[in-house]
Amino acid sequence: MIRFVQRVGQHGVQTLTSLGRATVFFARSLLWGGPGSAGFGEFIKQIHALGVRSLSIVIVAGFFVGMVLALQGYSILVSFGSEAALGTMVALTLLRELGPVLTALLFAGRAGSALTAEIGLMKATDQLSAMEMMGVDPLKRVITPRLWAGIVAMPILAALFSVVGIWGGAFVAVDMIGIDDGAYWGNMQAAVVFYDDVIKGLIKSLVFGVVVTWIAVYQGFDAVPTAEGIGKSTTQTVVLSSLAVLGLDFVLTAAMLGGL
Repeated sequence: MIRFVQRVGQHGVQTLTSLGRATVFFARSLLWGGPGSAGFGEFIKQIHALGVRSLSIVIVAGFFVGMVLALQGYSILVSFGSEAALGTMVALTLLRELGPVLTALLFAGRAGSALTAEIGLMKATDQLSAMEMMGVDPLKRVITPRLWAGIVAMPILAALFSVVGIWGGAFVAVDMIGIDDGAYWGNMQAAVVFYDDVIKGLIKSLVFGVVVTWIAVYQGFDAVPTAEGIGKSTTQTVVLSSLAVLGLDFVLTAAMLGGL
């Protein structure tokens, strides 16, 4: 029993220590400027790597999610004679929940894992150590532009996911099922509130972007510089990011709805 308590205590201390290191790492990485800092060109390059290269999977996934939402929603609403509200259901579901959450999960799997592997490989090949020897802070040169690029790219990708998903729902509802075009778009326009639905959804995606990118760059920077260590850190990035997104989604939703 005593050994069990000791192991639990050691694990708790290690977890708190790791969280503290990650917090200090995040605070230092947020500040841009100083000797050897990356320029604006590097930031644009990372926006392309993290955002533009994730567009294809986000757009395709958003379109199919919207189509599935329309099919499932129609099968439910038609039983109540409310199929005209299908556009409202699709839009609110995407803007409030599925858009930010699914985009964050896709972003973690595609961009987050790539970030961890890239930074971990730089550590394994002593590129980060070489920067320190030349008086260049690797946090400012490598981590900061990637962190800010992920924070900026995530809300844009989530907005595109929702927009494409709404058009996917319209394709199924209007073109395949035959719901009146005016009813689909008109009811959606009347129901969607800019602040309560659009802005709060973007706030969620911004928070998810911060957390997912933070986890990704920290796992890469803290990775054991071996093939096995980098693989483990990449896996941890996807797992921890997914759990963090789902947990934060509940907290943010409860706070926005006044449940907390």
